[in-house]
Amino acid sequence: MSENDKQAVERLHETYQQMKAGVGKVIVGQEEVVEQTLMAIFCRGHALLVGVPGLAKTLLVSTLAKSLDLGYKRIQFTPDLMPADITGTDILEVDPETGRRGFRFVHGPLFSNLVLADEINRTPPKTQAALLEAMQEHHVTVGERTMDLPKPFFVLATQNPIEQEGTYPLPEAQLDRFLFNIVVGYPSAEEEREIIRRVTNPGGALVEPLMTGDDILRIQDVVRRVPVGDHVIDFAANLARATRPDSAEAPDFVKEMVGWGAGPRAGISLIAAAKAHAVLRGRFHATTGDVAAFAKPVLRHRVLTTFNAEAAGVNSDEIITRLIQNLAPKEEIAL
Repeated sequence: MSENDKQAVERLHETYQQMKAGVGKVIVGQEEVVEQTLMAIFCRGHALLVGVPGLAKTLLVSTLAKSLDLGYKRIQFTPDLMPADITGTDILEVDPETGRRGFRFVHGPLFSNLVLADEINRTPPKTQAALLEAMQEHHVTVGERTMDLPKPFFVLATQNPIEQEGTYPLPEAQLDRFLFNIVVGYPSAEEEREIIRRVTNPGGALVEPLMTGDDILRIQDVVRRVPVGDHVIDFAANLARATRPDSAEAPDFVKEMVGWGAGPRAGISLIAAAKAHAVLRGRFHATTGDVAAFAKPVLRHRVLTTFNAEAAGVNSDEIITRLIQNLAPKEEIAL
């Protein structure tokens, strides 16, 4: 890394601590969720936040948008939502001076920097497909026109894991486009008491913007230039390959409990997350420990368990933990 990149890493480390403190004025606890969401942004990725209602997922995203000084739009996904509702559409207008009629394109909520796709699994596949194009290509197609989305562009989606009636589960192709699957858990007892105090008291904390869109684009470039040793890449590749039950590298418990493993995009995501994890901690290189630290949010939605695993009460997180224990250098990993 150049001297300028090292200085940028040091500044980001300081700014990141300030951002955590600022977000902490509004969001009680959830430090890991905040960190993983920011890492997805710094990696040019998207994140899926999975948690029951009332855990401040929507508030977290809007607070981050204020802290990053980004354009922010929220889309509440419903069964009757159509692609034009999120991408935009042409409307017929009459010029008041000439009386001529013409079409004008009205931009949809996707034309923003940070898009919250609230309860993404409640909309039909047609609308999910429109969002998929935006997530992968960073542009939308309306009629015969293809229009680029603003930079930076991120989708942070939420999903309720307990109420699935009347929903449209995301296909694996779309799940794979999310860098992280972030599990938002319940607060601790003390955190819950603090939440009640804050919400029931008058007033609220103000979040100061600490970064701009241009700052984020520069950080993304710096993160991509973080050096990674061959042994770290080997570990990420071996970890992804070991999740595939038909692979020679897969251990016996994977062949029994995994129906479908992670694709090559998983290894790319592991290295991208490792680089961002190192940068946020003020380091100038990524290690196997950085890879292992974020293996679960990267892999949990890419590893599909079998009926045998479900019957035994084994989920994808437990499988990933066992794989790390089998593959990782013990001196670098703390599970």
